[in-house]
This record gives sequence, structure tokens and C-alpha cells, in this order.
Amino acid sequence: MNISDASTRAGLPAKTIRYYEDIGLVTPARDTNGYRDFSGSDVHTLTFLARARALGFSIDDCRTLLALYADKSRASSEVKKVAEEHLEEIERKIADLVAMRDTLSHLVRNCHGDDRPDCPILDEMGGIADA
Repeated sequence: MNISDASTRAGLPAKTIRYYEDIGLVTPARDTNGYRDFSGSDVHTLTFLARARALGFSIDDCRTLLALYADKSRASSEVKKVAEEHLEEIERKIADLVAMRDTLSHLVRNCHGDDRPDCPILDEMGGIADA
């Protein structure tokens, strides 16, 4: 099937599919005219990648997960390790976002938001005062 059909079936833009091909995550066959010819297996790989990326896995993690998926003698502990490391990173990002929200909420609460020029939000960002 052509890239347009593969794109529709995998739920990925053609540009993303071409990128995945460029970095070696998928290698479709080529017709005699040079056009990509995606197999059902290629579409399955693209769907796998779409799901993994939607969960926030990096390209390197996707490469690892694809290799583990293809290795029928893999230990599930290897897959779990990749997922646990990714989950830890998500937890760190959530903690950072919560801290940012709390700081910004504090600054917004302490800003009068009136016609006066003094502003604890700008003061904090400028390092002038502790709001």
C-alpha cells in the first residue's frame, strides 16, 4: 500500500512516516517506480510507534521497545524496565509542573491587578523581591 493508505491506517501523518523511515524505525519495500510499498507488518509497526509516542516514549525508547517486541525470547522485565524509567520521568515532570503551578498561583494571588505599577509577578521574575 502507498504512504497515504499507511498513514490513514496507522493514524500518523505521512511526514512522520517518512521521518520514521529516515531514522530506520520502519523500512517499507520500494516498487520498481521507487514508491514506498507498505506491508501490513509495516502498518502494524507504525501503529505501535503511534501508540508508544502517544504515551510519551522517546524515539530511542521506541527503538528499544520495537526490538523487544520483535524478540520472542525477551524477558518481560526488560520491557517493564523501559516503562518504569519512562514513568519515573513523567512523575518528575508532573512534580515540576505542580511546583510551577503553585508558584504562579501564589504570585497571581499576591498581585493586586489594578492600576498601580507595582507587580509581584514581574518583581519575582526579575529577582527583585520575594512575592
